[in-house]
Amino acid sequence: MKKIEAIIKPFKLDEVREGLAEAGITGLTVTEVKGFGRQRGHTELYRGAEYVVDFLPKTKVELIVAEHDVERVVEAIVKAARTGKIGDGKIFVSSVEQVVRIRTGETGEAAV
Repeated sequence: MKKIEAIIKPFKLDEVREGLAEAGITGLTVTEVKGFGRQRGHTELYRGAEYVVDFLPKTKVELIVAEHDVERVVEAIVKAARTGKIGDGKIFVSSVEQVVRIRTGETGEAAV
């Protein structure tokens, strides 16, 4: 099993969710996060005063999938989240050693 974490622009969340649903993914976790990469934040003007926004709002999508689904899921996220502009985000794929469904006690892929 693999854990896929995607950091995306917040306004792309609905498109990513729909793309994942079309790819057969039924469950995911979404978190509002802040951060920066190459963008390094930006400057905004508020009531005549200029200030720097260091951390930009992003959305983190996390899901656990079977190993044979990873490429399909990553492609769905990239297709849905891409704007072609800086700050589109990143996808991280890591191994998951064990999953346990608390309600039933199922383990492994049966728990996903």
